[in-house]
Amino acid sequence: MTGMLEHVAALALDEGDRLDHSSARLAGSGDDALLDAYSRAVTHVVEEVGDAVVRVDVRDAKGRRAGSGSGVVVASDGLILTNSHVVSGHHRVELALTDGRRLEARAIGDDPDTDLALVRTEEAVKLTHASLGDSKALKRGQLVVAIGNPLGFESSVTAGVVSAFGRSMRSATGRLIDDIIQTDAALNPGNSGGPLVSSAGKVIGINTAVIMGAQGICFAVASNTASYVLGELVRHGRVRRGFLGLSVDQVPIARRIQIAHGIGQATCVAVTSMAPAGAAREAGLKEGDRILSLDGARVTGADDLLRLLNADRIGRTVPVELLRGTEKLRLWVMPSERPPRAN
Repeated sequence: MTGMLEHVAALALDEGDRLDHSSARLAGSGDDALLDAYSRAVTHVVEEVGDAVVRVDVRDAKGRRAGSGSGVVVASDGLILTNSHVVSGHHRVELALTDGRRLEARAIGDDPDTDLALVRTEEAVKLTHASLGDSKALKRGQLVVAIGNPLGFESSVTAGVVSAFGRSMRSATGRLIDDIIQTDAALNPGNSGGPLVSSAGKVIGINTAVIMGAQGICFAVASNTASYVLGELVRHGRVRRGFLGLSVDQVPIARRIQIAHGIGQATCVAVTSMAPAGAAREAGLKEGDRILSLDGARVTGADDLLRLLNADRIGRTVPVELLRGTEKLRLWVMPSERPPRAN
């Protein structure tokens, strides 16, 4: 009887070992399958978009290299999106393609306020191009791939996820860039201007910045912003923005004033100075006025006002609500186009 029990126990142990080994094989095959799916997604993106990514070499007036970055071809006739800080005020650049060709190009539009610039080749070519996707459809945790030329290493690929979206970041001009995408896909100097691509092969951002000293915190200008800027640069050679001819500071609104006028915001902007001739002065605004809203949208700080002064409001009469002393007023103002920046 004892021998039979020992035999049964041995059989049970053997069966348990077989189950453990089988489970291990299944787990291993599952990991392999997941890895294969991840790899297939990344390689698909590279195959779709990789040849549309170029290196942008900037030359100074004497032809010497003055910096480099990345860019992405967005039209087959040689239209390339990159960062404003890559072009850095230079009108002529050289493009290095993945097939070894080098093409002369020139900057046809530059918008430092969003850190975007548009470059066009000077030769009649037909290039592989990428398509801009809808950045509003992004989800946190979504797989993204960054392609560029970090530290001079051409056609480098890194992958990560969308860490957050809807971030804001200051441009070199001090203006706030809205709708910034945060990702942990590794970026380094030289990645600037390259595409951030979804697993569907659509460009959903233009890589723009990395926080030095931090790990896994990198930023890209959203493709919807890039699409708007692209259209403005193609049509006008610049991004048109509205101009009122005033300077403002953010100020708090006293609680009693909020209650008296039913104001649902704690801050607004106060007019600190005005141009001798400008839309604000013509509309009857005065220094000390506190602007609550423009065209029905709240103004809680200077960045709100700047964002609302877009091309759609140029030459259009819109309402501005304000406080003058303790009195709430509504005036009508017609923003003009902001004058070009002095070089």
